[in-house]
Amino acid sequence: MPNQTTSQLVPISDIREGIVILKNGSLRMVLGVSAINFELRSNDEQVAILQSFQRFLNSADFPIQMVISSRKLIIDTYLKTVDQIAESTDNELMKIQASEYSRFVKELSSLSNIMSKKFYVVLPFYVYETPDKTGALQALTSILKPKEIVKELTDEKLGMYKNQLLQRAELVYDGLAGLGLKIRQLEEEELKKLYYELYNPSK
Repeated sequence: MPNQTTSQLVPISDIREGIVILKNGSLRMVLGVSAINFELRSNDEQVAILQSFQRFLNSADFPIQMVISSRKLIIDTYLKTVDQIAESTDNELMKIQASEYSRFVKELSSLSNIMSKKFYVVLPFYVYETPDKTGALQALTSILKPKEIVKELTDEKLGMYKNQLLQRAELVYDGLAGLGLKIRQLEEEELKKLYYELYNPSK
């Protein structure tokens, strides 16, 4: 078996206009989603949130992928800033509090890993879902020859498919906003950073 390069193992062909184009001819739109503290809500609020989430899932007539990215939080720079503030302030009480806070965080991080969690909703779109004037032939080509579809993906076609994804994103916005969540589409540079971190977890 010939050696494969890293680029061959990554399924992404391109990222254009905030849309991820995969080598299999399908597209992805990634939405960043905020979090809520479910445990701090009352029982009635928790039930209402679960019911709203259930209605949202039932209303979606397309696949949805939910992703949680957990990474160890590097707090060295943050603690250095806190220490600098403590040293530079003339307020003795503030200096003591800042020093105590810095010591507490250092002890806490030494006992357990402090994780940073980010939440995403990934919306897929397959070109054969909206065959053009060539009808079934276009749909069949997109399934059997995805590389050809990627090569032929003009700005006009990408704009048409992006509109389809935006319609799906609107449904996600409406469904999740009712839960008190904030949702936004990731832009090109954010997508590049996200996928770089996913394929380079130690960075």
